[in-house]
Amino acid sequence: MANPWDAMVAAPTTAALNPGKSYTLSFDAYSTVAFTARTTVQYTATPSSNQSLAADVQLTTASKRYSIPFTAASASATAAEVTFQLGGSGGKPVVRLDNVSLMETQTTRPTSLYVSPLSHPAKWAADNGNTTIMTNIGSKPIFEWFGGWFSDLTLAVDTYVGAAQAADRLPMLVAYNIPNRDACAGHSGGGAGDAAGYHAWVTEFAKAIGTRHAIVVLEPDGVAAAGCVTQIGKDPEDQYRMLLDAAQVLRAQAPNAWVYLDAGNATWIPAAEMASRLVKSGIASSRGFSVNVSNYITTADSETYAVAVKAALQPSVGAKTYVIDTSRNGNGPYVDSTPDDNWCNPPKRKLGATPRQQTSGAEYLLWVKVPGDSDGPCGIAGTIPAGTFSPDLAMALINGNP
Repeated sequence: MANPWDAMVAAPTTAALNPGKSYTLSFDAYSTVAFTARTTVQYTATPSSNQSLAADVQLTTASKRYSIPFTAASASATAAEVTFQLGGSGGKPVVRLDNVSLMETQTTRPTSLYVSPLSHPAKWAADNGNTTIMTNIGSKPIFEWFGGWFSDLTLAVDTYVGAAQAADRLPMLVAYNIPNRDACAGHSGGGAGDAAGYHAWVTEFAKAIGTRHAIVVLEPDGVAAAGCVTQIGKDPEDQYRMLLDAAQVLRAQAPNAWVYLDAGNATWIPAAEMASRLVKSGIASSRGFSVNVSNYITTADSETYAVAVKAALQPSVGAKTYVIDTSRNGNGPYVDSTPDDNWCNPPKRKLGATPRQQTSGAEYLLWVKVPGDSDGPCGIAGTIPAGTFSPDLAMALINGNP
């Protein structure tokens, strides 16, 4: 079989395509022999000459998720089919296709935020029958964090975004994989190995979102902590350049994602300096910036800081919006005689305002940090690693103690 179409699997769509509308074709694929296949979405009346999508797919001997956005072409007859053209490999591979999904992107951006049943607190509460944690945290819209811990990033992002789209809700994602991550504190250290690796990672992340609607917070602490990379012999300017590239990639590959470049918190970097760093880090390509991610500063103080950053940005990049993380700021910041570690699982903190969109001030109040996830082996978390859910931490936030 010399040609791709000499061996083909085809399935009709259940509804006609809408010409000019955006779609995403997603599927899992595996082959016993690595080779280049082709997938199409084509109109059945004129299949060979009227394809809305015709994309080469590099099949491998490990199952992978593929997510491909496209725009439906104009046609008089819009009944369509999805095909997988498997000829031309030079052998007789066994190919497995699974979880095939073809979904139209919503014309109108969803206003309701997505509540994932697989968030850390929701899953723990469901598995353990804990109605208190489910009611107060698990039933709320919480961001999903994405980093190098996913072996198949496209699968992770596409599954989450696709579930939100199917529910007509807005998915919320954190991109958290910059090299030298968490350079100041180290509890969440890691990230991509270098700039090239990070570019490849954020490109895959953005392409997996595709043309679908989303909210993205880009690299919490990435801008604010850039100066700390000098401790390991790195250049902060390289961090800003990587963030600039990431912001540009997201704008190009995920055009319907509202991206907020993280700006630290109100007590870290002065507003004018933060604005200068944000400009170098790609704020011009982003919708705006986020403040107070994973911190405890009050909403009022965060608002004051964000307004100052916005004003400092205005002359160079124009008006930018901002969002505030309220996940754990209900009691404000913790204050004691050793302030350097008061950000790390401090006692007597409380859940803040429930996530919502606003018509003035912050564009959104959001739970970017997952309430109940540890900041690291510190404070009231004891030895619990960063990013690990603890029901004790969750209950402490619900009750405002211990």
